[in-house]
Amino acid sequence: MEETMRKLLLAGIAVAMMATPAFAANYRFVIVPKAMNNPFFDFARDGCLKRAKELGNIECVYKGPVEHEPATQAQIIQDFVTQKVDGLAISVADVAAMTKSIEAATAAGIPVITFDADAPGSKRIAYIGTNNKEFGVALGKQLVKMRPDGGKYAMVSGGPGAKNLAERVDGVREALKGSKWTEVAGSPTFCNDDPALAVQQMTDMRTATPDLAAIVPIGGWPMFAPEGFKAFASRNKKDIDSGKFTLVVADTLKMQLELLRDGYANALVGQRPFEMGEKAMDTLLAIKKGEKVPEIVYTGLDLVTKDNVAQMLK
Repeated sequence: MEETMRKLLLAGIAVAMMATPAFAANYRFVIVPKAMNNPFFDFARDGCLKRAKELGNIECVYKGPVEHEPATQAQIIQDFVTQKVDGLAISVADVAAMTKSIEAATAAGIPVITFDADAPGSKRIAYIGTNNKEFGVALGKQLVKMRPDGGKYAMVSGGPGAKNLAERVDGVREALKGSKWTEVAGSPTFCNDDPALAVQQMTDMRTATPDLAAIVPIGGWPMFAPEGFKAFASRNKKDIDSGKFTLVVADTLKMQLELLRDGYANALVGQRPFEMGEKAMDTLLAIKKGEKVPEIVYTGLDLVTKDNVAQMLK
């Protein structure tokens, strides 16, 4: 009788121990940005790390190309497939290349989701991020609101193979269709997520078209080189202050908010990368638990002008 009770007691302890978080399955989830030199993705990394720590049984690994290089991104993903990680969250730099990488990961039994930039025709399970068409529309509407008189405008984009950026370009054009704004030849330029190149392209466009009335970078790249952006804006400050030249820029990182506050831009439309990183961990964990997850999770936008920039900086 005593031996039977002892066995039951030990069995009960074992069951209780297995139920504790310390004995929960541990997972290694990887978040792969387009480029690690893009500070936008630092916030996705921070959201990933924060949520992983809160969940307790997840390791968040953050690794991508140093610069915007789709081939390097594909190789990094292949390395993680070889390592048999438990899940991948990818910001897609090039749809064609990543569709193949996602297929390889899926074939190896690794669940894949995308964040920030999608590959909807791939075998990814879910997308977390911005509704990029609406993002572009918001940028265009902000320009029309500030300058209904119109004029010539140009856009700066990142990588030509990124679907999310193409959708933003389409959104800006849709918002400006029927307005008094006309897009100049050669727009958009493609900076490949290089901040210094983005600033140079803005300078070149203003030189080539002296009566250019607005530039709309559909990503925050030129502002990610704050001193270069400030130098460009300073050369055009008289026209910015008089309303002859308008800068409506995507994203709302701290340095961008400070540049807006100090009068070097007119408006920002921001995404929520920190939330993307958090939700990526939640989604991958739910998939590993066998739960059904939404295919699309939009994280929203923030509109910032001189009227609310101080509040945003808080």
